[in-house]
Amino acid sequence: MAFFLKRAARAALAAACMSLAAPGFAQLQAGPGAWSANQTWATDTTNGGALTGYYYWPATAPALAGKRALVLVLHGCAQTAANDVINGASDGGYNWRAAADQYGAVILAPNATGNLYGAHCWDWAATNRSRSYGHNAVLLDLINRFVSNPQYAIDPKQIYVTGLSSGGSKTMVMGCVAPDIFAGVGINAGPSPTVSSTQISSVPSGTTSTSVANSCSSWAGSNASHFSTQIASLIWGTNDYVVGQAYGPLNAAAMRQVYGGAFTKGATATVPGGGGNVPYTDSSGKLRTSEITVTGMAHAWPAGAGGQNSNYVDASKVNYPAFVMNFWFTNNLRVTQSAPPAMTSCSASVSGSTVTVTGAATVASGAMGSYRVVLNGPTPVDDSAAGSGASFSKAYAARADGYYSGTVTATGSATGLTSSACAIPQFLVGSPPALQPPAGLAIGARTASSIALTWNASNGAVGYNVYRNGAKVNGSPLTSTGYTDGGLAAATSYSYQVSATGNGGVESAKSGTVTGTTTSGFSCTATTASNYAHVQAGRAHTSGGYALANGSNQNMGLYNTFYTSTLAQTSSGYYIVGNCP
Repeated sequence: MAFFLKRAARAALAAACMSLAAPGFAQLQAGPGAWSANQTWATDTTNGGALTGYYYWPATAPALAGKRALVLVLHGCAQTAANDVINGASDGGYNWRAAADQYGAVILAPNATGNLYGAHCWDWAATNRSRSYGHNAVLLDLINRFVSNPQYAIDPKQIYVTGLSSGGSKTMVMGCVAPDIFAGVGINAGPSPTVSSTQISSVPSGTTSTSVANSCSSWAGSNASHFSTQIASLIWGTNDYVVGQAYGPLNAAAMRQVYGGAFTKGATATVPGGGGNVPYTDSSGKLRTSEITVTGMAHAWPAGAGGQNSNYVDASKVNYPAFVMNFWFTNNLRVTQSAPPAMTSCSASVSGSTVTVTGAATVASGAMGSYRVVLNGPTPVDDSAAGSGASFSKAYAARADGYYSGTVTATGSATGLTSSACAIPQFLVGSPPALQPPAGLAIGARTASSIALTWNASNGAVGYNVYRNGAKVNGSPLTSTGYTDGGLAAATSYSYQVSATGNGGVESAKSGTVTGTTTSGFSCTATTASNYAHVQAGRAHTSGGYALANGSNQNMGLYNTFYTSTLAQTSSGYYIVGNCP
């Protein structure tokens, strides 16, 4: 696969540094807000060579306790920090920059030394788990270099590690070997670090969450007590056939056993980008582990929109940097966290062309530093100094006629934390404009007999009408911005438009046309079997010693009885790797 050379930032730090006002750390130094040039750090006396890589030092203030978090990011085999992790001219790599800026965190992206397994892997399967051995030694040295340098203002209670594949397994190793250092881990598609490099595709007999937990605890030695304040996030894709998917829940269960006590499994929550997150809380109600399965993702780092979309990086699904940073920062058990302010009320009133916004909030510690008012409409407002104190009222004159809506947030002066937004419902300034047709009409889920539609709300609308092939299909106007049109013929195309209705029976023009086609009615079935059995049953064929799914030609792995795959038949003679869509 093509590798994209990342462009390292080379601006002089002296020119980039400035003072930031951060709670409890008045003279925090701002970084350049760019990835560094390639660095050379400690020599690896075990695997050979020196540890090299990059770091990102944000210009933004830290989000927690007035000091910066430090995040160690470990690439997978066949990847490098330069080509896959850091931002480049054409993509965002693992997509860490936005998360680093949001939380004011320093990101470390080292390269694995020694070219282990012939693919630049980390030594996750090493039998020596000493802190002074191999990659353990050079990575802990790297952490210490940044923690001990006061210009970075790293909080030792906010150090985290995450990685993909061999980097994911090495993440678990680092969390086990040094729980006193790492407050949180993010394990992405990593095999259990107790197995060998030849056992990554499936969990071998005898490897259990208990056996992995026992090894993890033993590696910690005298530092095992620090597991009581460590948290763990795990993530893997449902189409990962490189590292066995069963390692994900097994490793999560092992970490809970290491943490000790009883846990309560929470309800599965949706993560944008096709993820399903299962949280586990301890007996004190604190969130300790998170398990995310990403539907349709193969063996890859889930970068989310803006990230690289090649060489085991997926930019089409979950944004894991955004998720895991929120998980770590929200649930860190080592930093005393103050609650953010809470908005208690907000509203807008109109007099002529003047809009007056009022709001009130409470804060647990310190004073209310500021309110921010955002109004969306013909004459928008984004005022981050709308007021202070327990409540405020501010007028905004000369607003153009039209519909507006908005939000108010409050920020505490002592903590720098910001409240959740208080929503201001839609209101009208002046005379109502002509009713406009809805925008954003889109086709949703389809079956052999139905097509789902969604659209955006229209200002001033009280209802909506749906037209199929020019004829209205609903009786009374719809009050929602979605509709499922049923009773359709299979494998048939239909065109749709939507109009908005107002008070007094006024109806807007129709929207633009979208076309949707019902499915053929074929019922998808999924079969899990060995690659040999798939070929023998006619669901796959062989090429060069590999099994390939019939129709899609997706690679299922080696053609033998030991490799197991799930194939879904989505149409006659057409199979894809994974479950039914």
